[in-house]
Amino acid sequence: MELNSTFDADKGLLYATLAGRFSLSGAKTTFMEILDAVVQHQALRVLVDARALTGAPMPMERYYYGAFVADATRGIATKHRVPSMPHFAYVMVEPIADPQRFGETAAINRGMITKVFPNIEEAEHWLEIK
Repeated sequence: MELNSTFDADKGLLYATLAGRFSLSGAKTTFMEILDAVVQHQALRVLVDARALTGAPMPMERYYYGAFVADATRGIATKHRVPSMPHFAYVMVEPIADPQRFGETAAINRGMITKVFPNIEEAEHWLEIK
C-alpha cells in the first residue's frame, strides 16, 4: 500500500493529511508533493496530520527521512527565494512517532523548522494558528 495524501490551503497555511503504510520511498515522494503545494500556495506554515499512517519505521529510516526533508525544504526555499523557511508541525502517534524524536532531531540539525506533536491542538498552537 502506498501513502495517500490530501491537501487544503488557506491564508499561508497548508494542511496535509497522510494515510497508508509507511515506506521511506513513499514518504519521500509524498513530502515532495507537500513541498510542491507549499510553493503553489506560498505556505509558510504546514500542518502534517500523519495519525492515519501505519508501520514502524526503523531508526535509520527515521534519520534518512529527517535528513531528506530538511535538505528538500532548504532546496525549495533557495530555488523559489522564499523569504523565510516554512514551519512544519507533524501530528503523529507511536510507532510512527518516535519517542526519541530521531528524525525530528536530524531535520532540525540540518536547519529545518519542525516539531512532532501528539495532537492537532498542540500543533496548531505551535504554528500560531489558534
